[in-house]
Amino acid sequence: MSSEDTAGPTEILYCRCAWAQVVPQETKQSVLDGLCRSGQPFRAVADLCEMAARQDPALRELASGSCRLRVAACFPRAVKGLFRQAGADLNGRDVEILNMREEEASAIVERLLAGEAPLLEDGEDA
Repeated sequence: MSSEDTAGPTEILYCRCAWAQVVPQETKQSVLDGLCRSGQPFRAVADLCEMAARQDPALRELASGSCRLRVAACFPRAVKGLFRQAGADLNGRDVEILNMREEEASAIVERLLAGEAPLLEDGEDA
């Protein structure tokens, strides 16, 4: 594990990609299951495309945060464009975008949770 994986808190954003249906259902479900099993907090949204179209203020909130942001969605260029469209530019933000259209679900979950404290068997923090 590199020092970048342990520096500060991370916010995890998971996009269900509900409307475009461009991410394989199996991948979306596997990533969601992995996040749920981890016990780590994450924010799930129905569709980043819809949020951007509605100029959802939650995107500006996410873009202005001070912690690292990891996003499970689709193509990084598209995700950055959606944030920009909503007036929530990610430039200067510590952000990592994982592409559920092309990457394996297990690799995405591993990356989303990199550096996060594991849970013990009984659900207590380590």
